[in-house]
Amino acid sequence: MNVATPPLRRPLDAASFSVSTRSEDETRALGARLAGLLRGGELIGLRGDLGSGKTVFVRGLADGLGIAAHKVRSPTFTLINEYSGGRLPLYHIDLYRLALTDVDRMALREYLYGDGVCVVEWFERLGETPPHLAIEFTFVGENERLLVVTGHGARYDALLDALQDG
Repeated sequence: MNVATPPLRRPLDAASFSVSTRSEDETRALGARLAGLLRGGELIGLRGDLGSGKTVFVRGLADGLGIAAHKVRSPTFTLINEYSGGRLPLYHIDLYRLALTDVDRMALREYLYGDGVCVVEWFERLGETPPHLAIEFTFVGENERLLVVTGHGARYDALLDALQDG
């Protein structure tokens, strides 16, 4: 994929920035760019309406990690999809259909705090806010999305800075 990533807008505050993507290719390219900065053990929380581009972004992460993007499917019905074969394992979790109990959260800990990259769609339903990189997807137009990226914790603030500088 040879799509340039869209320009990042000036920081909203010390730990946030926004970017507009005008196509699925641009959204995927931003995911691939982020993947190049990941070292393992990262937690990425995605928020946004159905169809706002969350799974498309995860396909970009997969691309950037060396995982075939066509394998990435929304785990709405399976809860967790695990992807291997790339530089790091990718764990894709979707909490859309769940109201998590403490037992459910404990069962997810292996993924949330593991050595791979864990991406959680509908992150707000997790019921806890561990350090993570948050990305909120908002519809702006038919093909345009506004993504607001926020670091929660020192590790993620540094990741945010590196993504902005990239």
